[in-house]
Amino acid sequence: MLLSVNIFVSLDGVMQGPGNPDEDRSGGFDRGGWLVPHASTHTNEVVESWFREADAFLFGRTSFGLLGGYWPKVTEPDNLIAAKLNTLPKYVVSSTLTDDEADWNPTTVLRGDPADEVRRLKELPGKELQVHGSWKLVQTLHQAGLVDVYRLLQYPVIVGTGKRLFPDGSTPATFATVEETSRVLPGGVVSLTLNPTSLGAISAGAYTVDEGRSATVLD
Repeated sequence: MLLSVNIFVSLDGVMQGPGNPDEDRSGGFDRGGWLVPHASTHTNEVVESWFREADAFLFGRTSFGLLGGYWPKVTEPDNLIAAKLNTLPKYVVSSTLTDDEADWNPTTVLRGDPADEVRRLKELPGKELQVHGSWKLVQTLHQAGLVDVYRLLQYPVIVGTGKRLFPDGSTPATFATVEETSRVLPGGVVSLTLNPTSLGAISAGAYTVDEGRSATVLD
């Protein structure tokens, strides 16, 4: 399976608490729910297109608890997202969650080294192992170079504080944009699909003047 990270993010890179004021107040965060005023049928269609590719899900403990407290209550038969989340295999990375607490079936708790566990899962058959939310886990997966594709919905709002998708200290990386699935939606939300192309270093260059002409020089 490919490992995809699917994230709602603000202009300033915040991914914390997009869907509800009380979704994630850790660190004193009090600006939750910032996504909701910008949601539309267009953003819903993009999110559904993500979930169509899923054959399994991978979560950190916090996101597992948040999503597991919401989606099992959605029982409408034509809701694609609920159908996928409530029936497909789910894996949650946690050293403290018990099997009894992981009762959003079918769920397996991963208690070993997260990178090793995910490498094993990626060897299983299927289309995608999808991560949604799971801020701390996403950092671990990025640092280990395990993410095959990032899908972002970037909303036209500056939150100003909170957990950022790539916080200070993140491993440098470059990406290639998948043009056929990247576009600006009506209302200004940007849908981006990004494939990592390098990890650990970024190329650089400089603007120079050569015989009176502006020119670029790459390292």
